[in-house]
Amino acid sequence: MNQNQNQNSEPRTLNPESQWFAVWTRSRHEQVVRDQLERKRIDAFLPTITRWSRWKDRKKKIDWPLFPGYCFARFNVEDTLPILKCTGVVSIVSFEGKPAPIPEYELESIRVLVGSELQYDPCPMIHEGMMVEVVHGPLRGVIGRLVRKDAPKARLVLSVDLIGQAVSVEVDAADVKPY
Repeated sequence: MNQNQNQNSEPRTLNPESQWFAVWTRSRHEQVVRDQLERKRIDAFLPTITRWSRWKDRKKKIDWPLFPGYCFARFNVEDTLPILKCTGVVSIVSFEGKPAPIPEYELESIRVLVGSELQYDPCPMIHEGMMVEVVHGPLRGVIGRLVRKDAPKARLVLSVDLIGQAVSVEVDAADVKPY
């Protein structure tokens, strides 16, 4: 019995074949999906942005999903059933009928930004400009698309191409180099 418990309590993410995927959720079900994935011991990531929400009698800061309608999960592509069974999951974002993996650096870049103290805002995906890497400061190592360079500042877009979503942040122009 004890041996079985240990086997079942190991996280699924130890499998070297696991990759990140975008899970498309029902409207306003992103946190519900993330919580269910975590209960099933599936590595989940839901980047959020803090916004003021206003009611008739008060204002309150609330964490809203940075990419509404999506939660990210790391799993083996052969093991999609536990994800699809979660309440609020519509589907796994796929290409030609197969779940489409997200490059690790895209989500890691978003994770670094969300964990920093910098101000950031969601923005539409932009297809023009150079891919750059931040070489100094709190976002060192982050890769994104340079969309504007006004000395001494630059606007950098970090994207999750698969779902056509992005977030922008202002950095020092001197802190980026071509990727």
